[in-house]
Amino acid sequence: MDAVEPLSFEEAIETYEPVMGLEVHVELNTATKMFSSAPNAFGDEPNTNVNEVDLGMPGTLPAVNGKAVESAIKLGLALNCSIAERCRFARKQYFYPDTPKNWQTSQYDEPIAFDGHVDVELDDGEKFRVEIERAHMEEDAGKLTHAGASGRIQGADYSLVDYNRAGVPLIEIVTKPITGAGRRAPEIARAYVSTIRDIVKGLDISDARMERGNVRCDANVSLMRPGAGVFGTRSETKNVNSIRAVEHAVTYEIRRHAGILSAGGSIVQETRHWKEDTRTTSSGRIKSDADDYRYFPEPDLVPIVTTKEWVESLRAELPEPPAQRRRRLREAWGYSEAEFRDVIAAGLLDQIEETVSHGASPAVARKWWMGEISRLANAREVEPAGLGVESATIVELNELIQAGSINDKIARQVLEHHVDGEGSPADIVRNRGLEVVSDDGALTAAVEKAMAENPDVVEKVKAGKLKAIGALIGPVMKETRGQADAGKVKQIVLERLGRNS
Repeated sequence: MDAVEPLSFEEAIETYEPVMGLEVHVELNTATKMFSSAPNAFGDEPNTNVNEVDLGMPGTLPAVNGKAVESAIKLGLALNCSIAERCRFARKQYFYPDTPKNWQTSQYDEPIAFDGHVDVELDDGEKFRVEIERAHMEEDAGKLTHAGASGRIQGADYSLVDYNRAGVPLIEIVTKPITGAGRRAPEIARAYVSTIRDIVKGLDISDARMERGNVRCDANVSLMRPGAGVFGTRSETKNVNSIRAVEHAVTYEIRRHAGILSAGGSIVQETRHWKEDTRTTSSGRIKSDADDYRYFPEPDLVPIVTTKEWVESLRAELPEPPAQRRRRLREAWGYSEAEFRDVIAAGLLDQIEETVSHGASPAVARKWWMGEISRLANAREVEPAGLGVESATIVELNELIQAGSINDKIARQVLEHHVDGEGSPADIVRNRGLEVVSDDGALTAAVEKAMAENPDVVEKVKAGKLKAIGALIGPVMKETRGQADAGKVKQIVLERLGRNS
């Protein structure tokens, strides 16, 4: 039924009530993996961070990463969950080429944290409570790279597997069914994943970089008739790895389900793949239920037993809650509520905070991240964080502007060259010869040429219409490739005409 045209979002919401279930996977930033001593590191050569345990070699035995357990408890507490006094691991049986053991070590009927909630703040300041069913520990799978024009498994010529990620510690956070969201369901999904990312980053238990897959979301969506009380058949869009994509994926699935149901069709319970280029999903595989995985207790690992003293000592280490942090930062930065909401909606709070901590003013940090960096990111269809711009780069750009070495226009060019990998702002200015022209001789020549070519403007300035000087600054900028010091140009024009500024 994928051939059925999706309804518009407005039509879908008028007819059906969306129900969501969000599963967020958080990769922990421990030094080693969940059950082995292999390094937990991103970006290394494929298949270099593996050992016998990760590869499921016969006779090997796993050992639980104690730091990962502490991280799981901290996250459970931050999500207002109850912490299990005793829990255990289980084997989730299935075959995937990126899971060499042919099972995933996870938690099934005894998660370490359960029955929690998180309050998310929407763009207009409204709060929405999302109930948490559980947060459990498990290990990540390896990574498949599909060779072919599309880069996807469909139509690939062959696939390559990298086991570096196999065994990386994961915490999976599973919500209870989210109902009553109505037309705000996509926005709530986005806000929820953003909040989870803020929490784990604040706890310092994950690098929380979605473009690297440190935080990713499986979005379950179903529709039901208003007042029906019976959930519809769900689909699960797997591994959505950006805040924006979560919102778009939920929106599309609501529209797709509504189109199929309105045409008299039935929803298939399946996994779906998110396609960022078209903002659509495609069919994956029939979705398995828990019984299909044949869970049974992991025989090689002892249960984890927590004590009240241990849990409370970890609770004492919890950082400032995200909502409280946002209130503090807004007051400290002096942003209006609308300005701050825009920052939150753009997912740029962390970047702006880091830039301010490096010495930029809140206004400067906001200008760059919400302005030119976001523009470049949109043009390249990536998240702003995906451009690789560091906070120190913004500070350096601003220092060059304040020193009069470059102006705002040149600074934007420098930033783009930096994103293209040409080095630091200072290096780019030097190597490309972009420094502002402030030499009196060169500027005077450019000003005299502009005045000679625009006598009518000169007469207006002589008559006291000083705003007309702007019509002379433009030609001077053109003559100097945009590198003239505008203030210096204005000063020279006034001096040449015998007027005081």
